[in-house]
Amino acid sequence: MDHREEALMRRTLAAATTALLVASVVTVATAPAAAAAVPPPTTPPTVPASAAEQQRLASLGVPLQDVLLIGGTVAPGPSGTPVLWSVSSGAPAHLNAVDPATGTAVARYDLPGAGGSYAIDAAPDGTIYVGTYNDGRLFRWTRTGGVVDLGRPLASEHFIWDVKVAADGTVFGGTFGGGKLFSRSPGGQVRDYGKVHPTQAYGRAIALWGDKVYVGSEAPGYLTEVDIASGAKRVIPQPTGLDPATTWVYDLDAVDGYLYARYGSANPGPLYVYDIAAGQWHDRLDSAHGLEVSPSDGQGGIYLLKSNGLVRYTPATKTVTTTPLTVSGRIGNTRGIGWAELGLPDYPGRSIVGLLWRGLMFRYNPTTGAHSFVQTTIQGEPIEITAISDGPDGRVYTGGYLNGGFAAVDQNTGATTEFHTFGQSEAMVSHGDKLYVGVYPDARLYGYDPGKPWNSPDYSPSPEPQPAANPELLFTMKPELQIRPRGMVSTGQYVAVGTMPEINLLGGYLVIYDPATGQQITKERNVSQDQSIVDLAYRDGIVYGATSIYGGQSATVPTTTEGKVFAWSIAEKRKLWEVVPAPGRPVVSGLTFDDAGRLWGTAANEVFSLDVGAAQVTTRWSYGTGTPIVGDIAFNPVDRMLYATVGGQSFARIDPATGQRFVLRAQASRHVDVHPNGDVYVNSGNGLTELFRYDLPGGPCRHPDPAATVAVRDADSGVPNRPVAGGCTIEDLFLDEAAWPNRAALVLYTTVYATLLRVTGVLTASERDRLVAAARRATI
Repeated sequence: MDHREEALMRRTLAAATTALLVASVVTVATAPAAAAAVPPPTTPPTVPASAAEQQRLASLGVPLQDVLLIGGTVAPGPSGTPVLWSVSSGAPAHLNAVDPATGTAVARYDLPGAGGSYAIDAAPDGTIYVGTYNDGRLFRWTRTGGVVDLGRPLASEHFIWDVKVAADGTVFGGTFGGGKLFSRSPGGQVRDYGKVHPTQAYGRAIALWGDKVYVGSEAPGYLTEVDIASGAKRVIPQPTGLDPATTWVYDLDAVDGYLYARYGSANPGPLYVYDIAAGQWHDRLDSAHGLEVSPSDGQGGIYLLKSNGLVRYTPATKTVTTTPLTVSGRIGNTRGIGWAELGLPDYPGRSIVGLLWRGLMFRYNPTTGAHSFVQTTIQGEPIEITAISDGPDGRVYTGGYLNGGFAAVDQNTGATTEFHTFGQSEAMVSHGDKLYVGVYPDARLYGYDPGKPWNSPDYSPSPEPQPAANPELLFTMKPELQIRPRGMVSTGQYVAVGTMPEINLLGGYLVIYDPATGQQITKERNVSQDQSIVDLAYRDGIVYGATSIYGGQSATVPTTTEGKVFAWSIAEKRKLWEVVPAPGRPVVSGLTFDDAGRLWGTAANEVFSLDVGAAQVTTRWSYGTGTPIVGDIAFNPVDRMLYATVGGQSFARIDPATGQRFVLRAQASRHVDVHPNGDVYVNSGNGLTELFRYDLPGGPCRHPDPAATVAVRDADSGVPNRPVAGGCTIEDLFLDEAAWPNRAALVLYTTVYATLLRVTGVLTASERDRLVAAARRATI
């Protein structure tokens, strides 16, 4: 019997046990009361799990590790010759210097506390400034002093989106949080120019020309001119032909008196050229890639990526000249582009050099037309895990934040057996013979078949020609302005997906997708008005959704105050009910069903249960204060316990009978997945990049209990212990060490479970009776 068959047997026994336990209670229970108000929370005890239990939780390492470059520039490096500077996202992020002639990373510097950077620029004297995200710190690199942390220029801002350095060495930066502009002089004086636009939260992109700073915002895409001396602000009228509701000013550069403003997103979009002296829009280039254009070639031209190729643009004549260099894949943005002398035979004089997002370097020589790509030696960084799911092949799959990545972990050895470059995963679910993956942005759903070769044309094409994409893009919610497919569940016949919308919007969609036909049989927005759907559960034809008051971007102001749970009939295509299970909590972040039909969830520092038939909250347990918006919960049918990361601050086992919480790891933890074999997976540690496995006693039975006889807690039954299914022993099958509330509960469990083992032929009638007798003697 293999592990999956064994797990099925254990789940069947556990479900039957629970059913009998419930039946025994129902025979003495009174009729249910009428629907009541949500009960106040109680506070069950929280204790550390036993040392033996904690030892069963082990790190499997970092399954996701890859290079992600965002901001970059070309400037003198440690030896004084030009290098490609870029920051690799990680925990912490690192500032890297790459030799453009060889692709070798010649320097690597820690950026403590930073997760990454969109914002890198060089001063005329070669000083490099880096503005970072996560905590909005500014770093400075010099040849003599290395990297220095200059702190947070503005205490209120935690994300520096862009920096540009003026001729006198003053660095200017745009921020997220307050949408501010700041400057810092070489001597360390910081000036806060305040909020650039009264309604905007992003100073997304900035450019310098003369005595003015230009700042671009999120949708509706304001472009504001700021006078450096006086701080006076003027909004430049938008070019015609834009949809303000969905348009960001995503990139800004100023070269030779022209302002280059790319509108849209990280994907290719229109690049508008503004004549600064004339004060008017001059030209438009379609399908321009970010994230910057090159400095001037000295002959009135610049270079940029457009329509997946490197082109030269001459603003005076409005001409575009193609080159032989082309890029492929979904992400074709430059991450630093400039000029360098390579000293190579086919690259005389100056050549255009640049980086792409995964550390690939490109170069082009305008004289000879020579062009090439070189994989740099920039080190990959650990990636925060954002999704975990067991797959149809039994392996455990993980997806990551920002850098993305897709990894398969062997459920028996814990080794990462497969890794691919991929997009940012928001959720995963196994359905049939495929793993379905929800990916940011555009709320895309992919289907991955583990039995076929990997081939992702968007992110990591197969080196060998493949007949079809795998993962296959099944649909996108970009037309509906959705960006995050955060909630997913298999409903037997269908896959249900819940989404979060783009910035300045509220209200996610519930999508019911039929893999057999490729059709969306339901696509309903605002199932809960102005709320996003962040988790889903399923039972008996009904999809249950957990909601958030927030949109897919944190800058959007919510119109509601409390997260909800709703019930949606697949057959009737309508909402049956919705409730607020945890008053005052803005997000219900996780849902799971137990095998008795109770719906459990977590919101902030609470765990609750719902009677879905009565649409009534029956239990509320509180494990702390505050209103965190993260946390996950999953029911384990093998030991009939809840496993949760309540509030995201720990990983614990919760007894659904009493609420007592046994902390297995008292550190930040996030996503939980229960494998069919009973083991539990969670990400924690090192910026939530490590995958941990809780080896459930008796789960896959990698370490069967060798005891000679079967004990019920501390009472020896005298029943000979012996091997059973999947290499387990009888001792492994009994969950007598659980936190039973009293002796009667233990005796009842032992009686029912031993009877089931008698029915299945594992025990004799006499052995069953001896085990029950031991339960009556056991210490609670």
